[in-house]
Amino acid sequence: MNRFRISPGREEEFVEVWRRRDSTLDGVAGFVSFRLLQGARGESETIVISHSEWTSRQAFEDWTNSESFTKAHRRGRTPEGLVLSHPEFEGYEVTDV
Repeated sequence: MNRFRISPGREEEFVEVWRRRDSTLDGVAGFVSFRLLQGARGESETIVISHSEWTSRQAFEDWTNSESFTKAHRRGRTPEGLVLSHPEFEGYEVTDV
């Protein structure tokens, strides 16, 4: 997951940037799903999380080291002031309970 801090009032603009992006994830080995999650709107920021699910940590790491990843993130420019800081990565693995 990547946690983005979005400027107040610009949430729809951020979602539209993601909607228009050229994603190639569907063709990547090990990719399962992607979701964009929006938290409650705050006075100083709104948290939006990009959440992807993979068959394994190795499949995710292989993608992050691929040319496909580099190309996708090179094109992913957002308008100035839309995101308040660099996104924070959080990685988790499913555990059986």
